[in-house]
Amino acid sequence: MGNLMHDFYADTKSIPTKPMLESILSAPLGDEQKGEDPTTARLEARVAELLGKEAAVFMISGTMCNEIAVRVHCNPGDEVICDASCHLLNYECGSPAALSGVLLHTLQGENGIFSFKDVQKAIRPSSRYMPVSKMVLVEQTSNLGGGAIWPLETIDAVAEEAKTAGLVAHMDGARLMNAVVKTDISASRYAQNFDSVWIDFSKGLGAPCGAVLAGSADFCEQAWRQKQALGGAMRQSGVLAAACLYALDHHVEQLAEDNSLAASIGERIQHLRGVKNMMPVDSNIVIFDVTENSPTAAEIVEILRDADVLVGAFGERRIRIVTCLNVDQSSGDKLVQELTSILGG
Repeated sequence: MGNLMHDFYADTKSIPTKPMLESILSAPLGDEQKGEDPTTARLEARVAELLGKEAAVFMISGTMCNEIAVRVHCNPGDEVICDASCHLLNYECGSPAALSGVLLHTLQGENGIFSFKDVQKAIRPSSRYMPVSKMVLVEQTSNLGGGAIWPLETIDAVAEEAKTAGLVAHMDGARLMNAVVKTDISASRYAQNFDSVWIDFSKGLGAPCGAVLAGSADFCEQAWRQKQALGGAMRQSGVLAAACLYALDHHVEQLAEDNSLAASIGERIQHLRGVKNMMPVDSNIVIFDVTENSPTAAEIVEILRDADVLVGAFGERRIRIVTCLNVDQSSGDKLVQELTSILGG
C-alpha cells in the first residue's frame, strides 16, 4: 500500500497549508487569560461580526462550544430539544448529562432537519414532575443527515418557536460556512434568531484546531467562566487563532469547491448497482448505503484503503465521503473509479 493520498474520511483531516503555518510565525501574542492576546481578540471580534453577535469566545473545539453553551443556557434537570442524529448526542461522550446534568429530547427529523411543529410537540408543559424544556439545538449543516442544509425559513421558524415558548436557540455551526457559500445567505442571517452560535475552523477551513462561540456579551462572559472551569483557557492562544484568521481570509472560497466536488461524486456514483438510499448532496458530504449483495461498508473501506483511498463506514452498510481542501478533482476521479470497480457500473 502506498501513501494515502486521497483522504475522504472527514474534513477534520484537512492539513494546514504552508502559508497558514507561516502566518502563525508573525502573529502578535499575549496572555489570553488576561485578555492580552491581540491575535485571539482580533479573531473573536471578526467572528462576532461575521455571525452578527455582540461578542465571541475562542475555544479549542466545537465540542467545547456546544457543551459550554449547554452549561450556560441550562440548569441540571433541564432538557435540550435536538435531532437524534446531532453531534451533541452522538459524538460528545454523553457530556450534557455528565457535565451539566442536562437531558436530551430527540426528534426524528428528515436528514437531521426538523420543523417548528416538531418543536411545539416536544416542549414539555409546565409541571413540577417533568424536565424543563430549555433549549433547542440546530446543526447547520447536518453531518449525519448527509450535509443537509437547513432552509432559512425552516431554521427561522424553529428559532422563533423556541423563543415564543421561552426557550433559547443554539446553533451548532460546525459547517455553517459550507451552507453560506452554497446558498449565498450570510452567516449572520442564518444566526440572526439564535441566542448562541459557533463556527469551526478545523474542518473545511483547514486550521489545526479551534472554534469560536458567539452570542450576547453577557452570554460570552459566562461562557468564558465555563471555559476556565473546564480547563479550556489558554495562554498564547494567538498561535492557534492566527491560523483561524488565515482561514477566514483565504479558505472560505475553497468550501465552494468542496461542495462542488461532493456533488460531482454523488452524481457519478448514485446509479451504481451497489448503491442505494443516497442522501441529497447539499454540501461537502456524501452518504449512501450499499446493497445486500455488495461487500459490507467495512470491507469497502479496506478495499479502498489498499487503493490509497480513505472513506468512512457508518454502520454495516453505510458509507460517508467528505470533501475538503486536501482532495481535488483527480482524487474524486480516483474515488469514483475504485467505487465503480467495487459496486458495479
